[in-house]
Amino acid sequence: MTRLKFTLAATALVAGGLMALPAPVQAQAPAQQGSVAEIIVYGNDPCPRSTDDQVVVCARHPENERYRLPQQYRPSGTRQQSQSWAANSRALETAGATGVNSCSPVGPAGFTGCLTQVIREAKEQRKQANEENRIPNE
Repeated sequence: MTRLKFTLAATALVAGGLMALPAPVQAQAPAQQGSVAEIIVYGNDPCPRSTDDQVVVCARHPENERYRLPQQYRPSGTRQQSQSWAANSRALETAGATGVNSCSPVGPAGFTGCLTQVIREAKEQRKQANEENRIPNE
């Protein structure tokens, strides 16, 4: 019983001591200094001047970045991750095909579609390589 009273008294003492601590200085600092405006400036554009109640901080970026998407919104990842569902489903169109122009060992004349399939895949690979090597418009 005395141990319980002692524990409760110590807890109350610690809680009261924590409430008596002053507020952090950082929480009070913005009210004393005014506001800070962070502005991105492109090329040779002038940076706005600071006023008595506002501090202006400028970050200078090259001119060719002016109309681009911000970095966090630009597409990222591999080509397979950014490929559309329509392009993915195109491969499924001939998945179970048999017979003429199907490029399968099953059915009559199944081999006839193999050259067509190789040509189509080569065209798609060339198109993707050209898109990857293209320089973005400025």
